[in-house]
Amino acid sequence: MAFFMKTMISNQVKNLGFGGGSEEKKEEGGASDPAAAHGMTREEYEEYQKQMIEEKMERDAAFTQKKAERACLRVHLREKYRLPKSEMDENQIQMAGDDVDLPEDLRKMVDEDQEEEEDKDSILGQFQNLQNMDLDTIKEKAQATFTEIKQTAEQKCSVM
Repeated sequence: MAFFMKTMISNQVKNLGFGGGSEEKKEEGGASDPAAAHGMTREEYEEYQKQMIEEKMERDAAFTQKKAERACLRVHLREKYRLPKSEMDENQIQMAGDDVDLPEDLRKMVDEDQEEEEDKDSILGQFQNLQNMDLDTIKEKAQATFTEIKQTAEQKCSVM
């Protein structure tokens, strides 16, 4: 890669008129060959092309993996909140080879949220919430609910 950059810079300097005149004529004659146009031998040019293709494939694979991870997160959130599934997300996960998990940071966050929800849903979690509430507040809520139910029943039933 460094050779390529060095060659490109030297070609630009030659094009400014600092190079020899005979070299410019050679380059004009070999312009049909892409390797000569870039100032490289055919082998160097082929190696460069192969390297560029490999780098592009690596970037594409990383991009596809990231898209699949995001789709996996969306699928997880849809399951958690009971939202409808998306075929687009399922397709992205399949394109990545079904070997996709949530990124580690997100997995930790999801696990922490799940643990908190499980704690709140458990009987002990409910007792802790009751302990945090004031007994007077609980009595007021119960009395208000009872009064509301009684009023609703009186409105619906003329016998009472």
